[in-house]
Amino acid sequence: MRALGPGSVSSFLKIILDVVFFLLWAGLGVVALMMLAAIMFSFNPSLIDDITIRTGAGGAEMAAKGPFLLGGLAAMALYLGGVLVIVERLRRIFATLTAGDPFHPDNVMRLRVIGLVLAGLEIGRYAVWGLGTWLLPGSEINTPGFSLTAWFSVLVVFVLAEVFREGARLRREAELTI
Repeated sequence: MRALGPGSVSSFLKIILDVVFFLLWAGLGVVALMMLAAIMFSFNPSLIDDITIRTGAGGAEMAAKGPFLLGGLAAMALYLGGVLVIVERLRRIFATLTAGDPFHPDNVMRLRVIGLVLAGLEIGRYAVWGLGTWLLPGSEINTPGFSLTAWFSVLVVFVLAEVFREGARLRREAELTI
């Protein structure tokens, strides 16, 4: 099976990325609705009093936890937004692969953005952990630890961006050759 062009592995992966892209948008919408509900419940705890909650927590107790729930949902929304940016850039890269143009000049910037977002997501994970341990000192939040795999992935994406930059440069030079 071919790697590039219509009907290739890259076009199949592009379809998968399209599906994931739209599922991520749906997930982001669900998180936004959950954030709206958390805001409503924190301002009006009587809305919860009518609902049977399995944990036994009353409306006032849930309202007290509202800001933490909202913060967690906001962190989830930012994480989903980062993954959405990565998948969107990958969709564009795979569109150029499907078109048979792997060294399109725009792919360099797309890969750099992917690398920056991956690094930002990893730094965000450390920040959420730090805020969680600071704001909820009694809770058992595991130490995130240094993820060698995540940082290695960031470096690989930046190296690939430079490989694509060099490929685009060589292609421009070949186009100028008569």
